[in-house]
Amino acid sequence: MATATVTPDKDAVVAEVFIAAPPERVFQAITDPAQQSRWWGQAGVYRITERTADVRPGGKWSSVGVEENGNTFRVEGEYLEVDPPRRLVHTWIASYMGALRTVVYWDLEPQAVHGLHPTGPKKAGTGTMVKLRHEGFAGNAQAALGHGEGWKRVFGWLEAYVVGGETVDTRKPPSA
Repeated sequence: MATATVTPDKDAVVAEVFIAAPPERVFQAITDPAQQSRWWGQAGVYRITERTADVRPGGKWSSVGVEENGNTFRVEGEYLEVDPPRRLVHTWIASYMGALRTVVYWDLEPQAVHGLHPTGPKKAGTGTMVKLRHEGFAGNAQAALGHGEGWKRVFGWLEAYVVGGETVDTRKPPSA
C-alpha cells in the first residue's frame, strides 16, 4: 500500500510503494507515454487524454487531461535526470497550480521478493521500492497535502497496472 507524507516545512511530499515487479518494468510504465495514458487516471476522477515524453535530460514532457466535471488541465515539465531503471527527475508545472513550479524525484530500488516453499522461504523474483519526493511547494500546505493524496492514488494505479494489468478503462470508479 502506498504512503505519502508532507514534510514539516510543507515544502515536499514524500511517498513510497512496493511493487512486485522489477525496476525495469516499473520505469517503463512511468516513462512510456502510451503506457502511462493507460494507467494514470480513473473514471470519476480524471483521465489523461494526451501524453508526450522525450525521456532524456533536457527533454520535455506533457500530459493533458480532463476531470470528471469536464474541466481540462495540463501538466508539463523538463527531464533533469534520467538514469534507467533507477532514477527519474523532472520539473512539474501544472495549469491548476498557478505560477508554482515543483520538482519530482523518482527513485526505484530493487528488492528481493520471497515466496513460501515446503523447504522455507525462497527468492521468487525482484520487486521495486518506488520512492518519490515532490518538492518546491514553498510552504503551500494545501497544495502539498493535495499532491500527497494524489500521489497515493497514482501509486495505487501504477501498482495495479504493472502487477495486474489494470487500466483506466478496466478500473472501477471510486465508490460514492
